[in-house]
Amino acid sequence: MTDDPDREDSLLVFPCDFPVKILGRAEDDFVSLAVEIVRRHAPALESGQVTTRPSRDGNFVAITCTIVATSRGQLDALYEELSAHERVMMAL
Repeated sequence: MTDDPDREDSLLVFPCDFPVKILGRAEDDFVSLAVEIVRRHAPALESGQVTTRPSRDGNFVAITCTIVATSRGQLDALYEELSAHERVMMAL
């Protein structure tokens, strides 16, 4: 077994388009906060690569940011930062 996070047996071939899904409370600045975090790891993210969907009652918002993933390390760091943020309920 190898310790290389970008090992050849990965199901992903980098670079690739990769959707990152983020769930949080539908507060005024949550979408911009989530996009800011994603852009720290994928600076080329454009507004057309971000979609939002409110929950049925409007209490929550699901955000999908489709980034160009360049490595497993990039994705791991992104998910680590998203998961650690107190306002992010879930990152998939």
